[in-house]
Formats: sequence, C-alpha cells, structure tokens
Amino acid sequence: MTYPFISPPNAGRFALCNATLPAAATVGFDAPAVEGLIKADIVITNGVISALLPAGETPAEFARSDLKEGMVWPCFADMHTHLDKGHIWPRNANADGTFMGALEAVRTDREANWSAADVWKRMEFSLRSAYAHGTSLIRTHLDSLAPQHRISFEVFAEMREAWKDRIALQAVALFPMENMADAAFFADLVAVVREKGGLIGGVSRMTADLDSQLDVLFRAAADNGLDVDLHVDETDDPAAETLKAIAEAVLRNRFEGQVTAGHCCSLARQDEEAAKRTVELVAKAGISIVSLPMCNMYLQDRYPGRTPRWRGITLFKELAAAGVATAVASDNTRDPFYAYGDLDPVEVFREAVRILHLDHPLDTAARIVTTSPADILGRSDMGRIAVGAPADLVLFSARRWSEFLSRPQSDRVVLRRGKVIDRSLPDYRELDSVVGA
Repeated sequence: MTYPFISPPNAGRFALCNATLPAAATVGFDAPAVEGLIKADIVITNGVISALLPAGETPAEFARSDLKEGMVWPCFADMHTHLDKGHIWPRNANADGTFMGALEAVRTDREANWSAADVWKRMEFSLRSAYAHGTSLIRTHLDSLAPQHRISFEVFAEMREAWKDRIALQAVALFPMENMADAAFFADLVAVVREKGGLIGGVSRMTADLDSQLDVLFRAAADNGLDVDLHVDETDDPAAETLKAIAEAVLRNRFEGQVTAGHCCSLARQDEEAAKRTVELVAKAGISIVSLPMCNMYLQDRYPGRTPRWRGITLFKELAAAGVATAVASDNTRDPFYAYGDLDPVEVFREAVRILHLDHPLDTAARIVTTSPADILGRSDMGRIAVGAPADLVLFSARRWSEFLSRPQSDRVVLRRGKVIDRSLPDYRELDSVVGA
C-alpha cells in the first residue's frame, strides 16, 4: 500500500520548509536556480500563501513540515480534454486504433447512449480523478451535433456549478465546421454556447469553403462575445494547412477574442519554409497552441503491420521560440481516440518531456501544465505559486528532475486551501452499470 510521504500540520498557520519549487511556476520570489528549480519555505495562513521565504528562514514558533527538498507545484491546468467522451472504451472500443476508427466508434456510442444521465456519470468520474491528481482548472470540448449540444451543455452547466469550489470548468462546442451551412442549427448552437458561458470551437478541414467557413465562425464569435478553440490539422498529410488559413482568417477579420488551436500535427510534416511561414502567421495572429502528445502518438501514423515513422506532434519548440503561447494537455481518456489516460497532468508532463524533447534543459518545462495553460484560459490567478494565492499545491517527495520524471509520483499530497484532500481515485467498477466491465 502507498502512503503519503508527508502530513502537513493541521494548523491555521504553518510552513512547508525546505521545499523545491519550479521557478517557472513561482511568482514574486527570487532565489538561485538549478535547472529551473529553487529552494524556499512556503508559509500558509488560513488557506492562503502568506509568505515565500528563503529555505530555512521560517520563524521558529511556526508549525511546520520539513519537505527535505521535496518539490511543491501549484495545482495543474488541463486545457484540452473531452469529458463527455471519457471512459466509453469498454462500451465502444476503437477496433483498429485509427483516427477514422475513433470517429465511427464515438459516433455510434453517442447516438446510442449519450443521455444526460450517461454523460453526467462519466463526466463526474473523470472530474473526481482529475481532482485527486491535483488539477484545479479544466477546459473540455463537448461533441455538439444536434441534439447532443443541448444535452451535454446542460449537464456541463450543472457540473460546473457542482464543482466550482474544486475545479474551475470551461466548455467548447465541438462540431464539423461544414455543419454551419445549416443556419438554424448553427444559430441554436451559438445561442446555447452563449447562454452557458462557453466557447465556440469546431473541426477545421481543407475544403474549398474553408475560408468562408472561418469568416462565418469568427463573425459569429465576435458578434456574440465568444472566444474560439479549434481542432486543427490532426493528420499526417503535409497538404493540410488549416492552421495557416485560421491565422489568416483571424487577421482578415480583425478578430479580437482569444483563439486556441489544438493538435496542429501536419505542421511537422511540411517543409521548413512552409512551416516557418505558418508559425510566423500564428504568432502575428496571437493564436495559442496546445499539443496533445499522448493522444497524437496513439493515433497518428498508425497503419496495420507498420511501425510508425513519426511522433505525431506539432512544432512545439519552434512555435514557442516565435513567441506563441504553448501548452500541453491530456486530451481524450479511455475512449476511441485514446485508449488510456487518467487526466493526470503529471503523466502528461512526463510524457511530453520525453516525446517533445523538452529536456536539456528543463528550466522552464513546468510552465506547460501550470502557468501557460492557465494564462491561455484567461485564469492568470491560477497555476502558480505566489503570495496571496490560495494554497492549492501539490507536494512531491521527488527532489530533482531525475527523481520526478522517473516515477509516477503516486505518493503525492494535494492541498486545497492548505488542507490535505482525499486522493483516493474512483474505482472503475463504478462505471460498470454505464459502460460495462
């Protein structure tokens, strides 16, 4: 049995002493850094971080826990998930692991099973998992083909209210952009999204109508005060350049809202000059990019009997170097688009470091699941350690990167408002009555 490595004092004021913090996720405290890691004492008063002190300088009269150089991170931001699809794998698996196989399996399952009760049960299970892992901010995409958009957004609104003190939730309408040709459907979708305080999204594809579709989308978003979060170029086809078209559309329409593009896989399949031009356009348009490395490695370049030749990921480093806001996220969880996962940002971070080569150095890597996604989601008050911020923290026994990245950190301790939460994960058996064993 795994036991927590530390039990912080049950006191109104206490200190976490001799802690190691990621400098990239720490605000307003300077200390010598080694590989982007700094030492500090964190003083917590009535659930709020009241001071950051040099390591070992906490006043003697304070209650304390000695972390012995263990890491302390802020709670995580997971900015691209699919809570409505989660955990349907036992009920409708992806027969061949391909993208087209995933589309068909999800369509079949959605049309047969996605009642409000079904979506609620699976979504709630996912949120309990994410909360136990230390996540405090999630954006989910919701399949929004009629009539599902009304069912799922209603469930989401109820879930957002129920979870507001534990996880801040955002939702994006996900639908094929060609469906905007049905004016009645699109008007109803926009109305639902606006009413529920969501974002408009969509799946962009290289078609003759792409530019006009994007113009309609951005005009609707501007008219209704909506931000935009799109699924983009989730393919190994180098001819797929919808990311470029989206950047041009943002500039053409002078769109002032936040725009996020997820996946953008084909960018890594294009020649250097073409990719560079697109990266420059994305930076100019102010588009944020989220990479989904685990899901993309699972789906991309999968052909029967053939070893994959590429990693399926976007040009993450090049985009970041150009000044583009970048982050990583979980994406799908135990559904036909990704058979695995548990909405654990530590797993996402660990795999992203390996897949995207975000090491050597690791100095700023912690930002990709903390400050960067929180900022992109408009919550710069979250995802960082700072005086005056809630003591929403994740404590690890790992002291250095090698230790942190070599184990799953199953013994982590999660604090919310300075109090230790129950990290027990929900049992999959709870879903047997919904999705089967």
